[in-house]
Amino acid sequence: MLQEPAAREGGGLVKSSAVTLLVIAKEPRPGRVKTRLTPPFTPEEAAALAEAALADTLDVVVRTPAGRRVLVLDGAPGPWLPAGVEVVPQGRGGLDERLAAAFAGCDGPALLIGMDTPQVTPELLTVDFAECDAWFGPAADGGFWALGLAAPDPALLRGVPMSRPDTGAAQRRRLDGLRVRDLPLLRDVDTARDAAAVAGAAPGGRFATVLAELTAARR
Repeated sequence: MLQEPAAREGGGLVKSSAVTLLVIAKEPRPGRVKTRLTPPFTPEEAAALAEAALADTLDVVVRTPAGRRVLVLDGAPGPWLPAGVEVVPQGRGGLDERLAAAFAGCDGPALLIGMDTPQVTPELLTVDFAECDAWFGPAADGGFWALGLAAPDPALLRGVPMSRPDTGAAQRRRLDGLRVRDLPLLRDVDTARDAAAVAGAAPGGRFATVLAELTAARR
């Protein structure tokens, strides 16, 4: 059984079960998601992989202790949405503004992740904010896959250049002056090579299964 570590806020104790888990994602529709997987995959195949990655991610979120589980979605929910996950629309503007808006909707500690790391586990997402102001999960492509804030402040994200090799470094610098704990480096699914590596890291998931089926069909 997962333990629920305590987090300290305002002089009191806040269990990890009081943390809001945020997942920011796009509806997995052909031509709108995982476009860097095309080629070798078709837009429909890339969307199937995106849906599998999102389903795996949401399954892990559901199994992680949390006060709220929120999908911040660009698009409409589908049959891949599990019970117990709220859906709110993404805000307008660039990715930095949309991430900032996601945190602005939280009243207490929150951890935000994307849909590109289906290899995450409940253990990785069970963060402890005791003696800690922020959590940061760097991504292998230079971005970041997770950001946790004990006291969500949208200003910590606004203006950070997104989708660049230095995005992670820029976001990490925004946390200067805070007590930050680092999560392990993970690889995002952007390219076909990334997909193969991530599937190998989580061979039992939906993502790995769909990738294996699509790869086998091409032989």
